Amino acid sequence: MKTLYLLRHAKSDWTDPRLPDHDRPLNPRGQKAAATMANYWAVRKGGPPRPDRVLCSTAVRARATLDIVSAVWKDDLPAVDFERGLYLCGEEALLDRLKALGEETGAVLMVGHNPDFQLLARDLCDRGDSVLRAALAEKLPTCSFVEISIPAPTAWRDLRWGLATLTGLTRPRDLAP
Repeated sequence: MKTLYLLRHAKSDWTDPRLPDHDRPLNPRGQKAAATMANYWAVRKGGPPRPDRVLCSTAVRARATLDIVSAVWKDDLPAVDFERGLYLCGEEALLDRLKALGEETGAVLMVGHNPDFQLLARDLCDRGDSVLRAALAEKLPTCSFVEISIPAPTAWRDLRWGLATLTGLTRPRDLAP
């Protein structure tokens, strides 16, 4: 079985209207949410997610989110590819990128953007907890973490809409004390 993890970037800073969208950093709320997610990963049942590869948008806010949450892996950081093509590319492009993964990759974490991630997860997953699926269809807030199981013996190149199971959806607000 293969696993796809999606991490939407944390809340970005809009204070400088002249700054290109790609270059917006995290705001304080986003930094806090990313730290909350990192803490959740550190203590979650079964330990932090352990992808074989990380695919991260080159947008500043996506990279900053990954920098904060990846602290849970300490010195054992998975291979990371920073890809401009993941920046607001559409769900079809994300699916194509996943189909291009090598079969040695059992689990992948993508760090990127909405609406692409919400649509990708929604359209991949025709299975899973109906409450989680409804929550995902309604909204994927910033810094939310999605877990998707792809049934064996599916190869990445054979991934298609409706094939996968939504196995987890964690939003920062779910973790607030």
